[in-house]
Amino acid sequence: MSEQRTLGKTGICFPPIIYGTSFLGNLYRELTEDEKMAIMKAWFHESEGPVMIDSAGKYGAGLALEVIGAGLEKLGVHPEKVIISNKLGWYRVSLEGSEPSFERGVWANLRFDAVQKISYKGILKCWKQGNDLLGNRYKSEVVSVHDPDEYLAGASNEQEREERLEDIVEAYQALFELKNKGLVRAVGIGAKDWAVIRELYHRIGFDWVMFANSFTIYDHPAELLRFMDELEQDSVCVINSAVFNAGFLTGGAYFNYRKLNPELQEDRQLFGWRDNFFRICSKHNVKPGDACLKFGISPHAVKAVALNPSKPERIADNRKVLENTLPTDFWEELKKEEIISRNYPYL
Repeated sequence: MSEQRTLGKTGICFPPIIYGTSFLGNLYRELTEDEKMAIMKAWFHESEGPVMIDSAGKYGAGLALEVIGAGLEKLGVHPEKVIISNKLGWYRVSLEGSEPSFERGVWANLRFDAVQKISYKGILKCWKQGNDLLGNRYKSEVVSVHDPDEYLAGASNEQEREERLEDIVEAYQALFELKNKGLVRAVGIGAKDWAVIRELYHRIGFDWVMFANSFTIYDHPAELLRFMDELEQDSVCVINSAVFNAGFLTGGAYFNYRKLNPELQEDRQLFGWRDNFFRICSKHNVKPGDACLKFGISPHAVKAVALNPSKPERIADNRKVLENTLPTDFWEELKKEEIISRNYPYL
């Protein structure tokens, strides 16, 4: 799994693991500078070709981008050795209160706030600011609009949704103009609601798409697989992210960023599924996280997984997982017990 693959028709070669960077923006807690540098150093230690990283102006109100730019400079990384994907739509502003106005309680010790700017002019401002935060030696070659599904979901009625949809279309018009000018190399989309990706793809078209929390060992709808096949036929690169359903599949308390309650009937079903999954993993001596990762990259259309490890040692482990195979009888038992779909075609 160490071979490079191509990002759609763009000619960009990238590895099968893309590294998320929200921890560099103080997601949940503030890592020390040494911890952040150790993570970045491990990216390059475990990669045979260019490293691809995924960031956003929303991550720490631009802090992650600043850390990336300064860290790459400190490590002496040549710009050609790194591919930076920047999800655009959030713009750094001054911090007025004691904490940022977006995603309260999620980010630790931030010195700035961020506001949403999804429009033709707004997305260009976000793109310019993103490169400024990176330090201008390093630039984002791969761009997208950040969480367009959430932007659409914020509409209070159908008319407002149509207006917001037009905002997104105009933002992408600006991004494709940057590509036509040679200022970026690839334009794509990432979202948690894969149906929104499909809606926008049929209206706009992209070089790549990233599904988040949409295709996991727990939830892998046949309709989404058919859409993946369509994308593959169109030579669109598919990236899978959040393959652990926000940590629940490996033992966490949150499922898709919602804390579960064992007293609720709907949540008990999830705990029951996980108990059975863990039991079969233990029987076959397979780590649950390894199974999630292997499943997440198993469809033919999926060219890479995006992971967000906060510990350097996990970066090495993930690469080994992708390079190794898991027992056939393990997958067969998961199907037999209906942990995964019995007619899932790729395992």
